[in-house]
Amino acid sequence: MEIINMATATLTSKGQITIPVQVRAALGLDTGDRVEFVEMEDGKFAIIAASHSVQDLKGLIRKPAKVVSIEDMNQAIATQGAKAG
Repeated sequence: MEIINMATATLTSKGQITIPVQVRAALGLDTGDRVEFVEMEDGKFAIIAASHSVQDLKGLIRKPAKVVSIEDMNQAIATQGAKAG
C-alpha cells in the first residue's frame, strides 16, 4: 500500500476526532455522513464513507484460506443451535 498524502487528527478525551478537511473531501463526506472503520491486516484500519456502494469495498477483505460450502455452514449452525438449546 503506497502512501500518497497523510493527514493527522487528535483524539479527544471523549474518544472523538475531527476528520481533516482534505480527508473529508477525498471521501466525498458532508455533514451528517457516516464513515466505517474497516480493519485491515497488521493492525491497520481503512476509513470508508458509508454512503458508497458495496462494490467500493471489493478487495478490502482477503479471501478465506478455506472455502466453506453452504452445507458446511448449515451444519455448523445446526450444531451450535443444538448446543445452545
